[in-house]
Amino acid sequence: MQAIPGDFLPIDRKQRVYSPFRDVPMRPVEERVCDFEDVMIPLTPERAMAEAARCIHCPDPAPCMLACPTHNDIPSAMWLIEQGRFLEAAQLYHQTSSLPEICGRVCPHEQLCQGSCVLNKYHEPVLTGALEAFVVDYERQTVGYEIPRGEPSGHRVAVVGAGPSGLACAEQLVKFGHQVTLFDAKPAPGGLLVYGIPNFKLPKDVVFRKWQDLERAGVTFVPNTRIGKDKTIDDLFAEGFEAVFIGVGTGIDAPMEDTPGTDLPGVYQATDFLVRANVPLELLPPEKRQRPQVGKRVVVIGGGDTASDCLRTALRMGAEEVTCLYRRTEKEMPGNRKDRELAKQEGARYRFLTQPVRFIAGPDGRLAAVECIEMRLGEPDAKGRRKPIPVEGSNFVIPCDTAILALGYWPDPLIGETTPGLETHNWGLIKVIDRETGATTRPGVFAGGDAVTGPDLVVTAMVSGRKAAWAIHRYLMEKASKN
Repeated sequence: MQAIPGDFLPIDRKQRVYSPFRDVPMRPVEERVCDFEDVMIPLTPERAMAEAARCIHCPDPAPCMLACPTHNDIPSAMWLIEQGRFLEAAQLYHQTSSLPEICGRVCPHEQLCQGSCVLNKYHEPVLTGALEAFVVDYERQTVGYEIPRGEPSGHRVAVVGAGPSGLACAEQLVKFGHQVTLFDAKPAPGGLLVYGIPNFKLPKDVVFRKWQDLERAGVTFVPNTRIGKDKTIDDLFAEGFEAVFIGVGTGIDAPMEDTPGTDLPGVYQATDFLVRANVPLELLPPEKRQRPQVGKRVVVIGGGDTASDCLRTALRMGAEEVTCLYRRTEKEMPGNRKDRELAKQEGARYRFLTQPVRFIAGPDGRLAAVECIEMRLGEPDAKGRRKPIPVEGSNFVIPCDTAILALGYWPDPLIGETTPGLETHNWGLIKVIDRETGATTRPGVFAGGDAVTGPDLVVTAMVSGRKAAWAIHRYLMEKASKN
């Protein structure tokens, strides 16, 4: 395949450093805020080749590869893409990642592979994430993809939670030939990939195609089943499963404690708001099959990726004025900078050093305003972040008719409370005795993802699921050899 006229694929390393950079193409702002479709415009083959040719192929181990939690062989993939060998590049990603088409879209690349690219010193980094998604999409569109299946082992494994760690664990287990059943409390598989991340960042079809891969490989999905309530871990073992992987994430919204008015109509928890706004109604539990009511003036409280998702969602639902309230400065914000920039492009405003202290009802009993207080930054806390301190007498009121609380997530303690021998800590996080295997204090039970670490990245959850699958395979083989 030849590059289009005007693109050039430089050979000399110095030429590569200074070759032209073009960012990932996006739909115009005025168009994309009118729907929930993907904001990114897919790369063309020629564009992908030209971008990959900017890689200078650092000596091993390349910084981008080290910064990637999966340790994808990015330099080799870039070389293959530069040559137009897209299918070989896709296969390279499949070797180290169970969700390359997803991680290529939602990873905070500027903090990982792209952030470690040495071109940052001179120019702009290679768009490694977009190229990863491109080659896997190209493979699916041209020849399709099938998960390799191992010879049937006769062993059965239950995977609890159909999010990134559970999907990755299931994918690896079927490669070993084990029979896998995936349980989830939601009607559809995907976890936060479907019920958390909005469609404009990660199209649902991308996740559903990955699930179809697993289904063709023999994985069974059991929906609407909350382990710990509808059945227990002990029940799973009694049903004949020989090992269990727990990857339920941290799906409980952190409350805004000691703040009057959080129960007013018009005040939403982030998860409830995003799920009801973004997910097809037929994939929601019956009690959530109605869209949230969004007024003209919306405030979002929080500074992480979920806050950005809520801001951008509210704009797409017709809000005229959308403001993020954050008690520190932008420098301390934990969320992805790229998502914040997109939110700003689309019309979101930010008000820093601002802490809500009371939600105020109007004559109709619904939210009408939020009272806030100004903050200043004091000394760093235990995590090194400067502690926000209220400025006495600085209270002020912001009119609003919708407020969304995006304050982070807590673990669900239910599985720990209903599973004898399974130790938990930090309000329900599952304790593992070995992070490399995900082995817990209960023999035969393994865990990974946010249920172990607390809220983290999709890619780190995926990696933990892969590692646990290998450990489960060894556990099953050792158990079988003793019988």
